[in-house]
Amino acid sequence: MSVGPLDDETVEKYRRAGEALRTVLDEAAAMIEPGVTHLEVAEHAEERIYELADGPAFPVNISIDEEASHSTPSRDDDTEFDDGMVCLDIGVHVDGYIADAATTVDLSGTPELVEAAEEALDVAVDAVGPGVDTGTIGGEIEDVIRGYGYTPVLNLSGHGVEQWDAHTGPNVPNRGVDRGHELEVGDVIAVEPFATDGRGKVGEGSKEEIYGLERERSVRNRQARQVLEQVTEEYRTLPFAARWLGVSRAEMALRRLKQNDVVHGYPVLKEADGRLVSQAEHTLIVTENGCEVTTA
Repeated sequence: MSVGPLDDETVEKYRRAGEALRTVLDEAAAMIEPGVTHLEVAEHAEERIYELADGPAFPVNISIDEEASHSTPSRDDDTEFDDGMVCLDIGVHVDGYIADAATTVDLSGTPELVEAAEEALDVAVDAVGPGVDTGTIGGEIEDVIRGYGYTPVLNLSGHGVEQWDAHTGPNVPNRGVDRGHELEVGDVIAVEPFATDGRGKVGEGSKEEIYGLERERSVRNRQARQVLEQVTEEYRTLPFAARWLGVSRAEMALRRLKQNDVVHGYPVLKEADGRLVSQAEHTLIVTENGCEVTTA
């Protein structure tokens, strides 16, 4: 399969990241059961990522029930799984080339909500190819999810991935739109349907454990400088978790960096009605004959 402007070395890095992610995602999902803590799953997954690849593309996301994204445990989090719906979203990179995939583990007794997101993903992947409009893919996703009697999360979408950038264009909506982006050979995208039994809108919650570098600038506070040094050396422009920072009083340092517009936070996103959310996701490369799923 031709992948257009991507050279063989780049394609191989995307594939290696995808293979590592598949292993880690399966292992982490198998750990999710009542009595296990969120932190145990996240730390196991992140340790395995470093064994199999160059590092996480973002902190392991463990989103429960109405949470849709950006939820990761704090360094002292002892929250255990019980009877919720668990969205597990993991990213891996090899030399900055990213694989991003998600699955939902249902402990809530609502398996059809999980099936809706999974089938929507399958249909979307089948629809991908050069010349296909992302709005058409969004329509396929929406049709499947509504066919189950649920609603797609309308203000979340799939996205492109590039070297050291986990969330770039093109936008891949989870609903039909008249004008999207026409895919080309060599595009690398993450398609991620979200399904809910609510109205299908998410908003920002108050919890914030994930951050990203906004810009580099001099800061006076010593701890803040140490955090900035670690971030630029280890994570570059990729999102990072507060619990990853090896600096004393890291949370205070992060607040200073936010105040100076050096880093930005990613608040947890929650379904507006407080209803359940499921998620499924793959990363894929658009090829002449359709696509290659790197995370299958």
